[in-house]
Order: sequence, then structure tokens, then C-alpha cells
Amino acid sequence: MPFINDILKYKSISFVGTEKNTGKTETLNYVLSRLCSFSNTIVGITSIGIDGEKTDQVTKTSKPEIIISPNTIFATSEFLYSQKQIISNILSLSKRSTVLGKLVYAQAISSGKIILGGASSTLWLKEVIEDITDLGANIVLVDGALSRMSFGSPSITEAMILSTGAALSINLKTLVRETSFIYRMTQLESIESKLAEKLLEIENGIYSIDTEGNIIDLEIPSILMIDKYKEKLSSKISKIFISGIITDKLINFLKVQKNIQDIEIIIRDFTRIFCSIENIDSYLAKGGKLSVVQKTNLIAITVNPTSPTGYNLNSDKLIEELRKEIPIPIYNIKEI
Repeated sequence: MPFINDILKYKSISFVGTEKNTGKTETLNYVLSRLCSFSNTIVGITSIGIDGEKTDQVTKTSKPEIIISPNTIFATSEFLYSQKQIISNILSLSKRSTVLGKLVYAQAISSGKIILGGASSTLWLKEVIEDITDLGANIVLVDGALSRMSFGSPSITEAMILSTGAALSINLKTLVRETSFIYRMTQLESIESKLAEKLLEIENGIYSIDTEGNIIDLEIPSILMIDKYKEKLSSKISKIFISGIITDKLINFLKVQKNIQDIEIIIRDFTRIFCSIENIDSYLAKGGKLSVVQKTNLIAITVNPTSPTGYNLNSDKLIEELRKEIPIPIYNIKEI
């Protein structure tokens, strides 16, 4: 994979799937094997959920297992650590516990298979990445579970690799459209740094930002309750910061406002978007703006043309169509 050298520019990489069975773990294994060929690189790995098991616990389909090389530093739960198929040296234990026990930080002595069960929240995951780095890893790879996009946030890792494929849709046009939408959302413009620093400190709530940069709490408990607080989003308000997610309900309300061309929604990053493609595109087409506090660094996309039911898309055609819409490296790792 030609972009392996680019990966070494970062200290942490998240592996995200548009859907289950899109080849995320196979992509992770490929990158792991390539990175471990660099003698001066110590690779770290963890997960935000359970990954590496032989059978998917939801779909009951077979899954590729995670294979690591000597010197790899990994973090997994006590229970899953006991099931490893390698020789390793325990480096430390976490103070907090998952449902499967404390996190074990260990370094592989031999090559073999492991099952990862990592931090249960994105905030804890960020701490785990820092811990693995402190233990000597030059780069930390983070594998997710249940297609969760949240751990792909730029506040967690420095870069992201996206896996997509027929598991998302066996309709080529739909697959390209939905993958392209995710790419477009990762490319949303970021706000200026001084305002970004202030907004990063806000954990909850909905705020307006006036022309002088003052941040005003609109005292709206949740964006899900927008129907009860429409008057607070008056025509005098243009910039709105949403600390949590944005939904179709908000977009539907804002895109019919007379001052739509003056409205700018600011979100933390692309993982906070829980809206349909149609609604976002309609909002933007009417002149509304959508920006982020932190822009996501999506460095590559991998494809799996085979669906869990056995349906196969043409790999070359899939990559060709994706490349028409997405100007970053796109590969089928099984064909490299």
C-alpha cells in the first residue's frame, strides 16, 4: 500500500468502517504487517470495543482475526488477554475496568493472534492511546466495533482510514454516494483557531456566536427538543454551535428560515452528523453553512466488494467510480 510511508507521519490512526464487514480488520492487519517491517518502528494497537474474535457476535459470520508481530504493544481486557495466542510481557494494568476486566498493557514477544477489548468510551480511549505511546509505541492503531464513527474523531486520533464496500450497499450507485458523503463531511471547513480553542472547552449545550465572537448559551437542553425552543433560534442568530449531534429535525427547521444564507452551524467534527444526505445537501444548496471545530484527516479508503451474503461487486469498477468522487488513495487491499 503506497500510503504506508504517509501513515508514519502520524502518532495515531483510527480504522473506521461504513458498515460491518467492509474489510476494516483486514485493512488493519495489512497496515500492521507493513508497519512492523520497519525495524525502528514500535507499533501500538487497541480497540474501543471487542475485535479480533473468529465469529461476529452480531451477524454470526466469520471474521478475520487480528495478527500482531513481536514488539507490538497492545491493550486489551484481562479476560481477552488470557485468550491470546502469543507470548507476551505484561507492562501494566489500568486502574479502571471494562466489563471484561481491567485493561492489560502488554508487549508481544512472538507473532500470533489476539482479541482486542479496549476502552469503553472515547475519552478513556484517548487516555489509552497516550498510555501506549508512553510505553514506547511510535504509532498507535485503533480498531473500532459496531461501525462506530465516534472514535474516528480528530480529538481522538490524528488520522483516519475508512473501509467501505458491498456490506454497505450492493447497489454501486448507492455505495458510491454514501461513501462520498462521508468523505465530503470529513472535508468540512474548520473555524478559525481562536474560536475553536474556546468551543473545545464546552462539553454540553447549544450556543450562538455574535459578530464580536462572544459565545452565548441559548439554554436549550437538547437539540432533540428543538420544537419547544424554536423562538431561541431567531432570525437575529446566524452562527450556532452544537456541542452534541445534529439531526434532520434541526436541519429541517433551519433550511426554511428566511435568513438561511446567513446561518452557519458549527459542530465538533463530522462524527456528530446524524442527518440524511438529502437534508444536508438541501441545507447547503439553499445557502446554509456547516463547519467544524476540528477537521478530520482522512488519509485513505479501502474497499471490500463482497457482501456478507456473498454478492460480489466488480472491484475495479467500484474503485473507478469512487475515485471520480473522492481524490484520496483508494485500494482493495486483497489486490495489492
